[in-house]
Amino acid sequence: MTPAEYVQLKAFARVDGASLALLWIASFVCYVIGITSPTCALAAMLLMVVTPFFAGRRLRKFRDEDRDGVISLMRGWAFVILMFFYAAILLALAQYVYFAYIDQGYLLASFSEMLASPENKTVIEQYGLQQTIDESMQSLAEMRPIDYALNVLTVNITLGIVLGLPIAALTRKETRTIENRK
Repeated sequence: MTPAEYVQLKAFARVDGASLALLWIASFVCYVIGITSPTCALAAMLLMVVTPFFAGRRLRKFRDEDRDGVISLMRGWAFVILMFFYAAILLALAQYVYFAYIDQGYLLASFSEMLASPENKTVIEQYGLQQTIDESMQSLAEMRPIDYALNVLTVNITLGIVLGLPIAALTRKETRTIENRK
């Protein structure tokens, strides 16, 4: 890969990463709203499930329109990893802003309220999980906004590395087709 091709790859991955970040931020917003609205919770889940398909579509577009229909496995994998990297940074920034300035303990209070419901309390007691739940809630309460953001950043970058290989394998094309040779 030449330096110019690397610059092109990063530029397109950056733009597509911003689009992916918008998808993830919408999913996060739906998740937070979904605590009180089952419809939004379903929307959050669907938006996350769409992620690999979205990444594959963007990689195919990059391959067909900007690479003349040809992309190797490694270049496709690098594109997906960079796209997830840029999206993860933007999502982590959005989550930091949310937890630092907007949340004010809402999410933790909602989890506590859900766990305190009679149905959940019974299940927790039956399985002997009360101490584990209490420790987990204490850990969540002690986390700083940057901790949430860095955890999500790490998970999403790892997700890009893991999902990137099959996405790149499914979209790679080593030779041009006849209609692309025009």
